[in-house]
Amino acid sequence: MSLLVVGLSHRSAPVSVLERASLAAETQSKLLQDALAAEPAAEATVLATCNRIELYADVDKFHAGVAELSTLLAQHSGVGLDELTPYLYVHYEDRAVHHLFSVACGLDSMVVGEGQILGQIKDALALGQETHTAGRLLNDLFQQSLRVGKRAHSETGIDRAGQSLVTFGLQQLSGGADTADWAKGKRALVIGAGSMSSLAAATLARTGVAEIVVANRTRARADRLVEILGQAGGTGVTARAVEMAAVSDELTRADVVVSCTGATGLVLTGETVAGALGLPFDAAATAVEAPAEPAADLDQHAAWVENGSAATTAQAQAVRRATVPAQSTGPVRLALLDLAMPRDIDGAAARLDGVRLVDIESLAEASADAPMAADVDQVRTIVADEVAAFGAAQRAAHITPTVVALRTMAADVVAGEIARLDGRLPDLDEKQRAEITQTVRRVVDKLLHAPTVRVKQLASEPGGAGYADALRELFDLDPQTVAAVSRADLNDPNRGRS
Repeated sequence: MSLLVVGLSHRSAPVSVLERASLAAETQSKLLQDALAAEPAAEATVLATCNRIELYADVDKFHAGVAELSTLLAQHSGVGLDELTPYLYVHYEDRAVHHLFSVACGLDSMVVGEGQILGQIKDALALGQETHTAGRLLNDLFQQSLRVGKRAHSETGIDRAGQSLVTFGLQQLSGGADTADWAKGKRALVIGAGSMSSLAAATLARTGVAEIVVANRTRARADRLVEILGQAGGTGVTARAVEMAAVSDELTRADVVVSCTGATGLVLTGETVAGALGLPFDAAATAVEAPAEPAADLDQHAAWVENGSAATTAQAQAVRRATVPAQSTGPVRLALLDLAMPRDIDGAAARLDGVRLVDIESLAEASADAPMAADVDQVRTIVADEVAAFGAAQRAAHITPTVVALRTMAADVVAGEIARLDGRLPDLDEKQRAEITQTVRRVVDKLLHAPTVRVKQLASEPGGAGYADALRELFDLDPQTVAAVSRADLNDPNRGRS
């Protein structure tokens, strides 16, 4: 196994960089095709969420793989390699497995313990399968990461360590008040009808808002979300769908707005928000000054290559704190929750009188020092155990084609000897021939049983990859035969499907 992951996340990069580096769906597919076209990568898939972009690949050369994947991320994200490099982290082999398992359990999430990442990992696996870029290693890895994540949520109280990003965002909007009391009777506008927006609408309904208006560029999806909200039952919420063109009008009646679209530009400008509240808008007075990006110096580059992410993470947090817009003071007339990446709502809106804005950036700031539940330690133990088990299984699987090829060769030898015996003793009846054949097969099976079982055990241990080569050399196995067994296993239509 030569698993490599190169990526950036809210832990290593400021939101301003994550926004610019975000990948559209079609860009992700092209990235994967280009990754496979590059020499070091045999398979690849990408995990792209609102706060992380990670490219996973099976590579045959570490340094060439790091250089190639980093270059591809820069090319497809549109952020220059020199600018992107300080924020990138690299994990290899078991450390890469540990990273993905930690991500799947919610340990690496902005809100520790949130479970939405499991759906995003499933989407990443599906993308690799649809583009035919995910092979045996990534299918096994991502399938196992989903199982590990589910195990962590079912066997521990990791859910108590954090909530979904939506729930956490609403808690921030409520300003410390009970969320249900804060939401009671409010009118909510949800912009977007994707998975995150749907979750936001359902959460608002359960929290107790009186009305939910859904706006989406595709009206049919907004209508469908409204229909689902109506089927939920028991919430008492009134829901209706509108066209995106009606957002400005709906904004004048809304108390809380949640936006999460795939738009590349702003959905709500500061001027639009000001107009909805009947406030004057001074672009110069509300502008948010962007800090200078850190330079990609040699020290940072060395830290990146050696997985020394602590320095860049601290640096990213400092930049992040500097870019969180100052909030207005006084009573809140309009609460805005922006869960999009890139952002949907102009950060300048936060400085308008009566507006409270919570976005990915401010959520990261609020959660940076959140207390960790004791269950987190239990999840970390689960992750460590699962990483060891996955590594052992992969190493054992590596030798399986060689063992199968050895047994195939032995079967061919038996068949050849029985055919030779038929020529020398043509008068043997069927019963005698069957008994001799069975006896020879039993002898061969008994001779091969102990060494093949033992070699699988040895191969599952760290450093056991060389046993497959030793077995091929000792028995003079044809490498093409071993490769054919591997290809047959890889092309099994039932393998790696969710």
